[in-house]
Amino acid sequence: MKSTFLTLSLVTASALLTTTLYADEVELDPIVVGADFRDKNLSQVTNSVTVLGEEEIYDKATKSFVETITAAPNVNFTAGASKAKYIQIRGIGERSQFETPINPSVGIIQDGIDFSQNPLGITLFDVKQIEVLRGPQGTTFGANGMAGVIVVESNEPTKEPTGHFEATVGNYNTVAYGAAAGGTIIDDTLLGRISVYKNSSDGYMENSYLGRDDTNNIDEQTIKAALKWLVSENLTVDLNYIHADIDNGYDAFTLDNSWVSHADKPGKDTQLTDAFSLKSTYQINDAMHLITALSHSNTDSEYSYDEDWSYVGEFDDSLWPYDWFDEYLRTRKQTDFDMRMVSDESGKIFNGSTAWTVGVYYKDYSEDLTRNHFKDYYWETFTHTYDTTNKAIYGQIDSDLTEKLIFTLGLRAENWEVDYSDSNAFTENTDENLYGGKIGLTYKAEDTALYYATLSRGYKPGGVNADDTLPAKDRTFETETLWNLDVGVNSKYFNNALVNRLNFFYGKRNDQQLKAYIENDRSFTDYFDNAAKGTYYGLESELDYYPNESLHLYTKLGLLHAEFDEYTPEMTGRAPAQSPKYQYNVGFDYSFLENWRFKANVEGMGSYYFSNTHDQESDPYALLNSSFEYVYGDFGATLWGRNLTDTEYDVRGFYFGNDPSKFYEPELYTQKGTPRTFGLTLTYDF
Repeated sequence: MKSTFLTLSLVTASALLTTTLYADEVELDPIVVGADFRDKNLSQVTNSVTVLGEEEIYDKATKSFVETITAAPNVNFTAGASKAKYIQIRGIGERSQFETPINPSVGIIQDGIDFSQNPLGITLFDVKQIEVLRGPQGTTFGANGMAGVIVVESNEPTKEPTGHFEATVGNYNTVAYGAAAGGTIIDDTLLGRISVYKNSSDGYMENSYLGRDDTNNIDEQTIKAALKWLVSENLTVDLNYIHADIDNGYDAFTLDNSWVSHADKPGKDTQLTDAFSLKSTYQINDAMHLITALSHSNTDSEYSYDEDWSYVGEFDDSLWPYDWFDEYLRTRKQTDFDMRMVSDESGKIFNGSTAWTVGVYYKDYSEDLTRNHFKDYYWETFTHTYDTTNKAIYGQIDSDLTEKLIFTLGLRAENWEVDYSDSNAFTENTDENLYGGKIGLTYKAEDTALYYATLSRGYKPGGVNADDTLPAKDRTFETETLWNLDVGVNSKYFNNALVNRLNFFYGKRNDQQLKAYIENDRSFTDYFDNAAKGTYYGLESELDYYPNESLHLYTKLGLLHAEFDEYTPEMTGRAPAQSPKYQYNVGFDYSFLENWRFKANVEGMGSYYFSNTHDQESDPYALLNSSFEYVYGDFGATLWGRNLTDTEYDVRGFYFGNDPSKFYEPELYTQKGTPRTFGLTLTYDF
């Protein structure tokens, strides 16, 4: 693997040093990002943002949504389920959920619908692009955007009839197929698009006790529909609907950290979501327009697993084996309403120098949990209800101080109301007011360089720990706040042949929320705690080079130093969990002959701590991926492979005693990342 990485590095270096540059100016900025109230070209965005286009998502079957976005610098993930579904940005983010309700650190928006709590329902078919925004997004997204926000955009309806058909076969009995079609329904009035996608796989685990190879299977079905109603010249209404039916198995951990399970009661990891968003854009006059957005989602999920990872009779009774099974059934409902007034060019204030945005926001979220816990001979049932109401007002101005210097100020104030009650007769209200925003300067040095500095304040609400065995002082935890400074430059060289986005960041966390657990006789009490203070700093770099029309080379690099400034004596000065010191993605695309393209990249990550309760770490890893693509007219074929060297790496780790034959001595147990996968994808477009 080291030689592979060295080879790719040498290829990149040689191309960067070549004296032959693409003579004509390359058009590299068609990408539009809606990261800050107004759509902007990527080169003009003053956030640390990565955009993943549809052409970069060629493996939609075996590579999950969460794994895909780790192509962005300083974005990590945690599994502990059938697929990864917990995201960390710059080391901030959740790693799991059991009894305790969580408020996400990373917001996820798909087609105007909040999927922050339900990312398992996001599949990548018919997706136009993914925007990964790093750092607090307090003004635009509020409480769920302290670490960052992921925006997923599907292909929109078009006036012309368009369609896409796709079929994939791969190892591990992977079969996926989908179709998307759209166009004009009523001339000059109504456009539509619909897509249907089905993805299935046996998964990567074998179960020797049950004689099966599909107990950790993937079974996904997704339907997306969109309508664009051109009501008048001044009013457009967009409707999006998403139906996600995920019925995956969960059988991923073993006592010997192998790919062969002995579990007699494999679990499930399922999600059934129906959701819609309704957005209207009304051009009031030449000075301003009004955007009104309403969304609603209803999700039922099951997360269950065999706790002992073995079968009855595998161990002698003298070793005190146990037979436990855990099941978490959740129903989540969420309604969001956002209304904002946005100025246009003629609506700028202060002598036409200042653009402005003002808005109001409302969210109603509820989560009902039923936990069924089997312990040897009996079932225990625990239930809770968690309701939150969030009301916010926000605004932002972008003022031209000079022709080249822009001043930005954004503010957001939220009222957060929480009602919690459970079957142990415990109730709690954690109401509070929250404030965030940003202040920044942008300097356009010339057409090929833009410099920016932004100081932002993010926040994450406090909450309630559900386990009643905790001391009274630990039943609640406090709100976390984050001050973050981003300083960066977007630049282009050699007639746009070389494009660079470079960002340095520094952050201070106060009342830093973190997850810990207490182990007691094979029972684990997980809970959220507050560390007094934490610090992080680092950089994110993205470099794209086009030496000629046929070759594209790129590097994405993230460096991160994070530590607890004040916590327990053991943890002070140590890095929080899921905070690798480095992360990279180096690769190239090469078009040859008339219809062929070859892609290859190496993505790697440094080691990180699995938990804030112990000092077990992952090993660094590097994965080699590649594809051959052939396009003839409207037909395409892609032969792809991921992790071609079949490198073993870990995506979740626990440290405790679970093996009776070793007298329950604590050990590191890990869930393996995706092994070597390969397949063939055929497409047809019109």
